[in-house]
Amino acid sequence: VQLQASGGGLVQAGKSLRLSCTASKRTASNNGMGWFRQAPGKEREFVAASDWRGVYTNYADSVKGRFTISRDNAKSTVYLQMNSLKPEDTAVYYCAVARSSGGTSALEGYRYWGQGTQVTVSS
Repeated sequence: VQLQASGGGLVQAGKSLRLSCTASKRTASNNGMGWFRQAPGKEREFVAASDWRGVYTNYADSVKGRFTISRDNAKSTVYLQMNSLKPEDTAVYYCAVARSSGGTSALEGYRYWGQGTQVTVSS
């Protein structure tokens, strides 16, 4: 499974971006999917995850109420709507396909990773 992420860019604080991630195979539609991010000099961290149906979702505390994960299984695509962006949201954002049908915050719970898309939020 290959993942192609897009939608990153440079925005001012308070603005919004929507990231997209499309999987190469429909089989990803049976798996949970998630978003992680990695800022320079920091470890990769969990952002949001969804189960295979998009019914159950979970978020890092730092993004709750601002970010929304959703998915369109017909398009094998997962989205991350990011509102009220802050400079501390600046990072490379990665999408990933989980090993199971559920969404998890654990890095080791993911089998396939995208190449990442840069998000930069200016103050």
